Amino acid sequence: MNYGPVLSKINLPEDLKNLSSSELNLLPQEMRKFIIDMVSVHKGHLASSLGVVELSIALHYVFNTPYDKLIWDVGHQAYPHKILTGRKDVFHTNRELHGISGFPKMSESEYDSFGVGHSSTSISAALGMAEASRLRGETDRQHIAVIGDGAMTAGMAFEALNNAGVSNSNILVILNDNGIAIDPGVGAIHKYLTNISTSKPYNRLKNDIWNMLGKLSVLGKKSQKLASKIDSSLKSVILKQSNLFESMNFRYFGPVNGHNLQRLIKILNDLKDISGPKILHIQTIKGKGLSTAEKDPITFHAPGFFDSKTGEISTKPIDENTAPKFQDVFGKTLLEFAEKDERIVGVTPAMPTGSSLNYMQAKFPQRVFDVGIAEQHAVTFSAGLASAGMIPFCNIYSSFIQRAYDQVIHDVALQNIPVVFCLDRAGLVGEDGPTHHGAFDLSFLRHIPNMVVSAPMDEWELRHMMYTAKEYSKGPFSIRFPRGQGYITNWENKMERIAIGKGRQVIKGNTIAILGIGTVGNSIKEAILLVNEQGVYPSFYDLRFLKPIDEHLIKNIFRKYSKIITVEDGSLISGLASALAELYVKYNYNGELINLGIPDVFIEQGSPEELQQICHYDSQGIKESILAVINK
Repeated sequence: MNYGPVLSKINLPEDLKNLSSSELNLLPQEMRKFIIDMVSVHKGHLASSLGVVELSIALHYVFNTPYDKLIWDVGHQAYPHKILTGRKDVFHTNRELHGISGFPKMSESEYDSFGVGHSSTSISAALGMAEASRLRGETDRQHIAVIGDGAMTAGMAFEALNNAGVSNSNILVILNDNGIAIDPGVGAIHKYLTNISTSKPYNRLKNDIWNMLGKLSVLGKKSQKLASKIDSSLKSVILKQSNLFESMNFRYFGPVNGHNLQRLIKILNDLKDISGPKILHIQTIKGKGLSTAEKDPITFHAPGFFDSKTGEISTKPIDENTAPKFQDVFGKTLLEFAEKDERIVGVTPAMPTGSSLNYMQAKFPQRVFDVGIAEQHAVTFSAGLASAGMIPFCNIYSSFIQRAYDQVIHDVALQNIPVVFCLDRAGLVGEDGPTHHGAFDLSFLRHIPNMVVSAPMDEWELRHMMYTAKEYSKGPFSIRFPRGQGYITNWENKMERIAIGKGRQVIKGNTIAILGIGTVGNSIKEAILLVNEQGVYPSFYDLRFLKPIDEHLIKNIFRKYSKIITVEDGSLISGLASALAELYVKYNYNGELINLGIPDVFIEQGSPEELQQICHYDSQGIKESILAVINK
């Protein structure tokens, strides 16, 4: 691998200390080239990591990691951190099966102080570590939380700030302000940071204050404290308002240029000697160093394969026979609804493009609400919309709705409010790994009273279920669907209501029954074709609904078949397997019941196909299970 002359010298953070000033200034360029070259052929998160190269170098240069605790939030901006902390030579395995994780992971490196895949957790974790250090008398240990990509919009970040402000803990929060999450930044916090950043009088004063802090630092901490107080007072006057972070008892510094490496090093060295909670506001460019990424950071957040020299993204020729993505079918179907019914609204926590709500957003911008990285608020906000007569489709990734579980129960289901939850990225999503797998939604939604739990097998079924949910006013309705391509090219079928709680027989057989829910039904059909070649003819039932489950259909299956296999793209605990086991006991079924799905472990990263093979519910695994049961 061609690392460049300076990067080739870096294996661990202490190697940074041996670089000359000129070498240190060359390092960001070499690191950016390395990241661009690697991600262009191995895929991954790109723009966020390009934006924090100088910051990553400065942090590891100034602080004594891993003794000093460094937490990255959100974790997809941590590629430079990984490269500097012993994983340069294995970086090509990033996000691959048995390779390194795409996010910081405690079991992977001592330099990864905390696992971070979901956003806005860093300040809480850093505060906990800081308090533990205080209790142990480790007064020299630093605790740094780098929060970026819109993560400061989440309530959890402010809960932590509120707590940290009265703790007097040795914690430094670095706000990486690039004005964007995955989509453009939204909300009052985003506007507030923009106002700070664009205040010309304040920025002139800021430079004077920083110069004064530097000069006074040689006179001791009392002089630094005085300069900091002057800084705070003048900022309040010029901005004509109290600084939000200082009102929470944080000492606020910034905004500063996050791409000026030498200045960052100086500032961080100064901040090391200031006790108590403090926040450094830096401004960075998402996608820095690749012009196409700087111009279009949304596309280059995770661009797939691209040309490392030109930045041109590799695209396959459009094939009329290629099925669309599930998310696009969702987005275009919702737009159809919105065009005919003014009560239809869309809600998303910072994922309008990822969830394809951007189709509706382009035509009806006032009826699509991007609430920022705030899943709890998204759910209760949707409940408020529904209670006032609107029909909200709340699109949240499966792994992200875990963050709003209490709101789903307390604010929606308990009050039986008709919110439609559309759970994108359900099942094993692939390379993002266990932080993003949608393994648990079937299980944790199934036991909530009043909740309808459904999963379409294909795009037609998705449209039917969305139409059914739109017309359903008795309570909450959840629809889960996977990431990626669907199965049907002519997906724009006429929509019709589905009988809620009713399954269907897809393939009629005579030896064994296969019960599935969701898109695993397509793998079941492939497996049945394979075993048909060997003279085995199973029946296949698509249950469609996990709750209410079709007990009448299942009773008939129990009577007819002595061997049953269930297949689900979710946890075997509390999901379809558990539901069948409960009915097995209820109806005294005395046949054989085999369950395929996600076992009681966190599944690592890898391609969806590889991970389904590991869990034995790809078409080949289902085939082998059928033959094993038949030949037993």
